[in-house]
Amino acid sequence: MGTEGRDLGEPLLVSSVPDFDPWAYAFAESSRLQAVAFRGAVDVPTYEVVMNSQVKHFVDRFTSTRRDAVGLWFQRSGRYWTMIRDVLRSKGLPEDLAFTVMIESGFDSKAVSRAGAKGLWQFMAATARLYGLRVDQWVDERFDPEKSTVAAAAYLRDLHARYGSWELAHAAYNAGAAVVDKAMRATGSADFWALARTRFLRRETKEFVPAIHAATVIGRDPGQYGFELSGSEPPDIERVPVPPSTDLRKLSTKAGISLQMLKALNPVLIRGVTPPGATWEVRVPAGTRDGVLAALAPPKRVVAAGVGAAKRDVHVVQPRDTVSSIAKLYGVSIKDVVRWNNLENGDSIHPGDRLRVTALRPSVDRDGQGGFR
Repeated sequence: MGTEGRDLGEPLLVSSVPDFDPWAYAFAESSRLQAVAFRGAVDVPTYEVVMNSQVKHFVDRFTSTRRDAVGLWFQRSGRYWTMIRDVLRSKGLPEDLAFTVMIESGFDSKAVSRAGAKGLWQFMAATARLYGLRVDQWVDERFDPEKSTVAAAAYLRDLHARYGSWELAHAAYNAGAAVVDKAMRATGSADFWALARTRFLRRETKEFVPAIHAATVIGRDPGQYGFELSGSEPPDIERVPVPPSTDLRKLSTKAGISLQMLKALNPVLIRGVTPPGATWEVRVPAGTRDGVLAALAPPKRVVAAGVGAAKRDVHVVQPRDTVSSIAKLYGVSIKDVVRWNNLENGDSIHPGDRLRVTALRPSVDRDGQGGFR
């Protein structure tokens, strides 16, 4: 996505990162091999900021016509600030790389670009997978702020190791390493600011790097520019293992927790259902763990009966239940289970559903006539 005609009051949102970048494969492998060496890193390099006309342009814009948008970015940042800087420091990277997020997504962990880049760090799916994030039909860890930050730190570290320049690393993060390599070969230059004066980089990439520098200038002393770094903290949470295919909607009802809250705490569950095949740790508000575990306890068979009333057995569907397995459990036919529960139209069953598993028994009135009630 180019920046032509786009209002830079909104985050740039990386969308030009190609879905397949051969260099990313090499970088990902390099990151895995070097991971141990960076653990416990103490010496953290500084992020050198250039104050030229391009950077000054964005400083002026961010503090004037785009002031409201930038203020919102700072307001959102407090929730992630400490975590991001801790991760960067642990990887031996400059803490100021955190301002990359400000330009990528405006610190919006739910951000999605028109090209499909997602999350705080605006990863494309292929690169996200290369750096250890799960992205499939059930889970998208690009929406996990901490995991995506770890992946982004590794990717940026690898890009810097290749180019020896944060400006070029950021340009490659935005446009893809292949584009930067081509521009360097065509011009014979390894200076981003020189490349930015050529036709070999798109406008989006030319603006992406100075915008990060401008955000860093402001972010190092936000008060000087009339901004305040938010100090809000993420909510306290607990983690609860749940069975495969647990539906957050039904868990919300059973445990008495807001569905909106459950979805907000588990944004990686893009279908609102945990993946099949294995247990999953769901994040819940602190203090609700016991209630969730109680709601997940296997229910007992319920028998409702009364004098002269219909008697029935009710089965509460479990995650791995099928109509066939339920019928076998109660010694009845599949056809009967389908008929008793009006499943003739191909309705599927879901965990938590209550199915009748015996026929209604006839009651006898004073005239001796049988009938169902």
